[in-house]
Amino acid sequence: MEVSRSSIEQSNKLSLKEKVGYACGDVASNFYWRVFDVFLFIFYTDVFGLSATAVGTMMLVTRLIDAFSDPLMGAMADRTSSKYGKFRPYLLWGIIPIVAAGILTFTVPDVGDSGKLIWAYATYIFMMLAYTFINVPYGALMGVITSDSNQRTTLTSFRFIGAFSGGTIVAYLTPDLVEYLGNGNEILGWQLTMALYGAVAAILFFITFATTKERISPPAEQKTPILQDLKDLTKNKPWIILFSLALIIMLTITLRGSSGTFYFKYFVGREDLIGSFSMAYMLSLMAGAALTPILVKFLDKKKLLLILMGLVAILSVIFFFLPKDNIPLIFAVQILIGLCLGPKSPLVFSMYADTADYSEWKNGRRATAMVFSAAAFAQKLGGAIAGGMMGWLLGSLGYVANQAQNSASEMGIVLLMSLIPAVFAVLAVVCIWFYPLGQKTLEQVQNDLKLKSNYQAGTTE
Repeated sequence: MEVSRSSIEQSNKLSLKEKVGYACGDVASNFYWRVFDVFLFIFYTDVFGLSATAVGTMMLVTRLIDAFSDPLMGAMADRTSSKYGKFRPYLLWGIIPIVAAGILTFTVPDVGDSGKLIWAYATYIFMMLAYTFINVPYGALMGVITSDSNQRTTLTSFRFIGAFSGGTIVAYLTPDLVEYLGNGNEILGWQLTMALYGAVAAILFFITFATTKERISPPAEQKTPILQDLKDLTKNKPWIILFSLALIIMLTITLRGSSGTFYFKYFVGREDLIGSFSMAYMLSLMAGAALTPILVKFLDKKKLLLILMGLVAILSVIFFFLPKDNIPLIFAVQILIGLCLGPKSPLVFSMYADTADYSEWKNGRRATAMVFSAAAFAQKLGGAIAGGMMGWLLGSLGYVANQAQNSASEMGIVLLMSLIPAVFAVLAVVCIWFYPLGQKTLEQVQNDLKLKSNYQAGTTE
């Protein structure tokens, strides 16, 4: 059951059990998200049999549809009331849809090209809606477990260590699992792999449900229309900047993540290294996330993000000039980029929770799930644009699946791993520069909310 802000001391430390339990939810989520990020594009072109242009268009259209579902899901979750809280119940309700959607998305029907395209659109939309149904409430849950900014940073670090752990497992094991479970039948291998991932994810989502607790609730008198929640977001300058930042950074991450498989298969010519390359990257992301609580002791979140995204831009430019036969150097630069991008997720998501406090402080209303769902909207919009951009670029340069690529197509693949993400990393630096919620302002917001809550508690007791 949720309690008011005044009924708990916000400086209390969360237990290790709750931190690990919350992290299990993002381990589960990444049995899906990391598959989409690393393997889905090449699955659709090289296994499913769609053209790169068709895949790019489909990813843009379907993710745009899905992105608009995030604020609706956030509004629904904010208005949910149960004995288990607002957000935790969805961790149970969403299990069956996401498991079913994962298997169907990676099923190749025995129909013609038009039928395959329709199937791909329908199942991928179903997949992303199922992911939204369980992941938006999961993300919002972090905002009501604690409102202490340092505890949020620690909690989000645990969360993304979990995310990158799940992502590492997926990146490394998926190619071998597909081959082993399919026994030479790649289509069957993908179905069985997603069924296995679904079973593990179901257990992990249940663990998150059972080990976490919702402690923060909106003001008791709050009765806010959905349109008012959206209007509040438009007045929340820190959130608007984070929204833009999430979109831009997702372009950087998606382009590099999805093109990595193409890079090794067609440019480097070492398809056998895809799993190891992806695993090294995920481990470096995890290490970066784990270092975040230490880094924020020396730099505030804004300054740290500025430095990290600047380094990502520089390293991405360097990646463009790496010779294809220097495998150790390719791995080394990729690992450095992962170390720089790793803290991004815990930093930004803890900052989203701070913007929920800011909205309550400024407007007297709190809509935690709306804040996080609209953030997810930005991420999916970035992913949609990146997917479309990647498909159209490769298609225009003459990409043909499972064949040696022409020089233009090869150059496009290299650009998707280097200079294009570098441009977006520079744009991210510009966005971060204008973020107004510094440490002093944040302390004032949280102190004012605590004083207000203590006063209200005193007048009602």
